[in-house]
Amino acid sequence: MTRRGGEVVFNTSLTGYQEVFTDPSYAGQIVCLTYPHIGNVGANLDDEESPRPYIEALIVREFSQVSSNWRSAETAQLYLNRHKIPVIWDIDTRALVRHIRLMGALRGIVATDGTPGEQCVFEAKQLPVMAGQDLASRVTCREMYGWEKSSIDLALSPWSEQMGEAGQEETRKFRVAAYDYGIKQNILRLLVDHHCDVRVVPAQTSAEDVLAMGPDGVFLSNGPGDPEPLQYAVENIRKLAGRVPVFGICLGHQLCGLALGGKTFKLKFGHRGANQPVL
Repeated sequence: MTRRGGEVVFNTSLTGYQEVFTDPSYAGQIVCLTYPHIGNVGANLDDEESPRPYIEALIVREFSQVSSNWRSAETAQLYLNRHKIPVIWDIDTRALVRHIRLMGALRGIVATDGTPGEQCVFEAKQLPVMAGQDLASRVTCREMYGWEKSSIDLALSPWSEQMGEAGQEETRKFRVAAYDYGIKQNILRLLVDHHCDVRVVPAQTSAEDVLAMGPDGVFLSNGPGDPEPLQYAVENIRKLAGRVPVFGICLGHQLCGLALGGKTFKLKFGHRGANQPVL
C-alpha cells in the first residue's frame, strides 16, 4: 500500500512495457499505457533498460495476473510490487489520454493506501512541475564504468557454444565516452555491436576529464526532464564540439542543440511511443 506522485503522461507502444518501466527517462512520471492489455509476457532481467523501474506509478486498462512467455521470470505485477511501484487498472485509459491530450501533461497522485480523493488532489497540486528540475543528476551513475555486453549476449542459449555462436570476440575499433544522463542499457549494447569500447561517465564529468580519456567520439544519452537546468552539460558539450565527434539521443540531442545556440520548449503532452521519427 503506497502513494506516489508525478507528472501523468501516456505511451502508445503496443509492446515493450518493461523497457518503459525501467527507462530512466520516465523518472518523476506516472505512465499511462494506451495498449489495453499489459503484462501478458511477464518480466525478466534481459528486458530491463536499467537495474530498477524509474516510473513513479503505472496506469493501465487491464493488467494480466499471469504471464505466458518462455523468457518470463515473474509476472509484471510481482516485478512492480517487488520494486514498490503502485499500479492501478480497470481505468478508462482512452478517456484519460484524451484529457491529457486536451489539457497537457498534468501532475497527479496514484494512491493504493485509501487516501481520500480530495487529499490526493491537494497533494498533486503541491508537486513540483518538470520545468527547471535537474533530474539527470538524480539518475546518473556515481562513477565511471565500462560496458562490454552486446546484443548477441542476450540471444545466446545454453547450446550457443556447441553451435559456434559463443566466444567470437570482435575487435573494438572505437573508444567512446558515453555521458549518462539516464542512459538505457540497449543503447550501450548497440554501441558495442558497432565495435565500440564504451566507457560510461557521470553526467557532471568535465570535458577535460573526458578528453583525457582519448575518445574517438562522445555520446550524449537519453534522460528525464527539462534540459535547460543542465547548464553544466551544455558548457561541457561546447568545449567538446569541434574537438571530437559528438552524438546525442533524446535529452542528449536537446543538450547538443542548446550548446550550439538552439532553443528547447516543452511539448503540450509529449510524444512517447514506438512510432516516433528519428532526427
